[in-house]
Amino acid sequence: MDIDRTALADFLRLRHEALQPADVGLPRGQRRRTRGLRREEVAALSHMSTDYYARLERARGPQPSEQMIGSIAQGLHLTLPERDHLYRLAGHTPPTSASGTTQHIAPGMLRILDRLDDKPAEIVTELGETLRQTRMGVALVGDLTRYTGRARSLGYRWFTDPETRSRYAPGEHEHLSRVFVSGLREAAVRRGPDSRAADLVDALLRESDEFRALWELHEVGLRPAAGKSFLHPDVGRLDLDCQTLLDPDQSHLLLVYTASPGSESYQKLELLSVIAAA
Repeated sequence: MDIDRTALADFLRLRHEALQPADVGLPRGQRRRTRGLRREEVAALSHMSTDYYARLERARGPQPSEQMIGSIAQGLHLTLPERDHLYRLAGHTPPTSASGTTQHIAPGMLRILDRLDDKPAEIVTELGETLRQTRMGVALVGDLTRYTGRARSLGYRWFTDPETRSRYAPGEHEHLSRVFVSGLREAAVRRGPDSRAADLVDALLRESDEFRALWELHEVGLRPAAGKSFLHPDVGRLDLDCQTLLDPDQSHLLLVYTASPGSESYQKLELLSVIAAA
C-alpha cells in the first residue's frame, strides 16, 4: 500500500483546523488568530517535533511509521474510522485487535479526561493497561504508561513486581489479588485462547505461585471496592473514592479518584497538587 501524500496532508490539515484548544484541554490564550489548533500544539499532543508534523501537512518528508500515525490519530482525537483512514492514507494497514479492545482512545473519553487534570484520573484497558493519565494521576501513582510488554498490565505487575504493591494499603492486597485473577479469568474466556488475556494467564501460571493458587479457586465476578487506599511516599495514606466510566465499544475504563471534602485525604490531595506543580 502506497502513501497518498496529498490526501494525507489535506486530511491532517482539515482535522487540526476543526479542533479548538478547549477540545483537547488547552487554554485558548490571547490574540489567537489561527483557525483551530496550531501545528506546534498538534505536534506536542502527538509527541513529535513541530518540523516533522509540518512536513506531513506540506506533503513532504519520509513516510511516517505506524507508531507515528497512531500518535497523530490520538493527538487529533480521531474516531476509530478516522484513525483507520489515516493509516491507509499513510500507506499502512490499520491495526486490529484479536482481544476485542484497542489502544486507541475514543475522542469523547479523551475530552472528559482533558478536563480532569486537577484530579487523579486514568484511562485503562480491560487488562489494566494504562493508556493515558492526568497530571495528578501521575503524581498519585507514578507514570504507568512507561511499561512495555506484559508489564503494561497492572494485574501482571501485581504478581511479578513487588514494588507495584507498595502504593496500595496492605489491608487491600489480598482482595486485590483475587480481583485481578477473577478479571483475567473472565477476559481470557471472553477473548479466547489466542488473546493477550490468555497469554497473561499462561505467563502468570508459570511465574507466580500466588497466582496459581488463586487461579485454582475459579472465582469470577469479583470487583474492586468503590474506595481505594493509596500509600504515597510524600503525603502518606490517601483514602479515595473511585468513579468509573466505561466505553463498551473499546473496553476502556476511565477511573477518577476523589476525596471527601474536608477530609484529611482531601487536604493531602491538595498538597499533592502543589508538589506535582513544583
